[in-house]
Amino acid sequence: MKKLLSLFFLFLITIGFSQTTSKSVHVKYIDEPITVDAVLDEAVWSKAQPATNFWQIFPTDSLQAKQQAEIKMLFDDNNLYIGIKVNSSGNEFIIPSLRRDFRAFGNDNVTLMFDTFNDGTNAFIFGSNPYGIKREMLLSGGGTDVRGFNMAWDSKWLCEAKIHKDYYILEWSIPLSAFKYREGETKWRFNSYHFDTKDNERNTWMNIPQNQNIFNLAFMGDMIFEKPLGGSKSPISIIPYVNTLVGKDYETDESSSDFKLGGDAKFTIGNSMNLDITLNPDFSQVEVDQQVTNLTRFEVSLPERRQFFIENSDLFADFGDRRDANPFFSRRIGIANDADDNSIENDIIAGVRLSGKLNNNLRIGILNMQTTEDVANEIPTTNNAVLTVQQKLFSRSNLSLMFINKQATKDYDFLATENKYNRVLGLDYRLASKDNTWTGRYYFHKSFSPNVKSQDISTGAATEYNSRNYNVRLSGLFIGDNFRSDLGFIRRTDVFKINPQFERNFWPKKGRIQKHSLAIIPIFIWKPELGFENSDYTIISRWEADFNNTSNLEVEMFNRFTHLYEEFDPTDTDDAIPLPIGDYYYTSYSVEYTSNRRNTIFYSLSPSIGKFFNGEKYSMRADLNLRLQPYFTTSIQLNYDKINLPDPYPNADIFLIGSRVDVTFNEKLFWATFIQYSSQRDNFSVNTRLQWRFAPLSDLFIVYNDNYFTDNVFAPRVRSFNVKLTYWLNI
Repeated sequence: MKKLLSLFFLFLITIGFSQTTSKSVHVKYIDEPITVDAVLDEAVWSKAQPATNFWQIFPTDSLQAKQQAEIKMLFDDNNLYIGIKVNSSGNEFIIPSLRRDFRAFGNDNVTLMFDTFNDGTNAFIFGSNPYGIKREMLLSGGGTDVRGFNMAWDSKWLCEAKIHKDYYILEWSIPLSAFKYREGETKWRFNSYHFDTKDNERNTWMNIPQNQNIFNLAFMGDMIFEKPLGGSKSPISIIPYVNTLVGKDYETDESSSDFKLGGDAKFTIGNSMNLDITLNPDFSQVEVDQQVTNLTRFEVSLPERRQFFIENSDLFADFGDRRDANPFFSRRIGIANDADDNSIENDIIAGVRLSGKLNNNLRIGILNMQTTEDVANEIPTTNNAVLTVQQKLFSRSNLSLMFINKQATKDYDFLATENKYNRVLGLDYRLASKDNTWTGRYYFHKSFSPNVKSQDISTGAATEYNSRNYNVRLSGLFIGDNFRSDLGFIRRTDVFKINPQFERNFWPKKGRIQKHSLAIIPIFIWKPELGFENSDYTIISRWEADFNNTSNLEVEMFNRFTHLYEEFDPTDTDDAIPLPIGDYYYTSYSVEYTSNRRNTIFYSLSPSIGKFFNGEKYSMRADLNLRLQPYFTTSIQLNYDKINLPDPYPNADIFLIGSRVDVTFNEKLFWATFIQYSSQRDNFSVNTRLQWRFAPLSDLFIVYNDNYFTDNVFAPRVRSFNVKLTYWLNI
């Protein structure tokens, strides 16, 4: 056993060592002014070395880009200046919207990635389209998947654009204080990707294999500064807000009004640490959650949208297993269960967070928030704290330690002993080889709760091999019956699960298909406390094809087994007879087609049919999108589930309909409306929001929310109107 463990760790070390780069670009130091006007007429621009010779990554990865980009960079003591020329076959670009922080896919744009600590794990990202609309974000996790993007991050910088007949020019000025880096550094890792959406080509400065993501941080060159970077003093940011709200609950016939005053403050400690403070925070500008149809026995995880929790969020949230055993889920803070076990809002008094790099290899994160008591609803005041330390190992891997504590800070008669505190201590290792062929996630967590002495462990391991033709994963996890993380998202306990994957990729040299693949994913779950009885399995068989015109086709078969340990009604019908305890075997089939998303109108269709427990289910998912660029986009989503169960169990027709309308009048004024109807929740809702960005990162929001009952009669449920003003002040 010791020999096997030694070989395993030797394997991890071997595949984790150094990166290689084959490209570099030199960044010239200047002491003369640059006017950001997208003209590039200062003489110093002609002396700057360009980063060029972009390679395709779509539709192939073996040819240089047909339309090349040239990127030049200069710097002084305070700013990084970037001049970009992007060649084009014409000047009719695809620009769906004037809204900031657009997604790269579906737009003509150029994006630059800066790995300022040369760790291959985290990067600052800045981008623009030909109209000069800006995007900035943070990327964590090495760029292994899109969940590493943090698009809520904002920074003040300048961008101007000019469109010419067969090219466009971008000129940027980014304050060095927008980055975190080590003083005295002379080299950052760098890459850029260019979406030539109009001509259906995606290009990168570094040549990246097609089986890897275009934003993968394993594939980067070097940007070499002419002289060491100095200490760039970041301003102190004060972000106060004023919010007023009026509303009415028609169920209780109670009106309400509220006025809040609070704000955030952001400090930079050194060049690489952030200190965030929030007092009386308010999250009313957060976009309304998208409703979902839930036909499972488990809670649904919805994404965090509150900006205070976003920056460096990977330091706190990237632990354990993202789907089944995530020990820290920030949406738990500010939400509590009342005496009737209903989830209600629980106000946050204040919070503080320190996060960032101590040096090139060591990151830390400290978060502490205090919530208020609500004695009427039997909710105690609690302290919520997280401490994390992350050490870089080898070239792109890291080892992390995490401690989580949720604890009531007062004694209450209604507070049960087992709810006085909950703590989790854990160790995680993230593997990433130099070319990202090998990746892995390994963790061991233990929880501490009153009167719990055993079965309080959560542990898992996953190793993935990703080559051009094969993707193979070996993975599994164990969650003890008494494991608890009150600030986490744990779908269920008493679980031993394996979920390997085998996928074969094919790359045709001719025809309409760019890539297609065959995959099989068996997922088996046992219950250790019941003698490892098999409680569930799902075997997914999949064929998927990506077409050269960006459309996609996917065909899947699901072979399922479920043992119900409690009665369950998947239709959630009032007074229905639930399905009884026992074994259920059922098979279903689905097809999903997504059309060419470069078109003015594009859509996706996904019908499925098959057995469902002891009955049958037919489902249809449809999504229709219209783009009248750059001022108007709209989409309609339809989810329909028809469930037929044998008598005496219920049947159901479940609808979920959503429509989004987004109007961007200009670069500062936006109007978004989201309408949703859910028959499962007996709810019709309207959320409409007008946003005026009157100054950089400063906004006036006017938000109207309306909800209606729809079961027996269409009647008002809850209605609210609020106005919020935020102002970003740098000192």
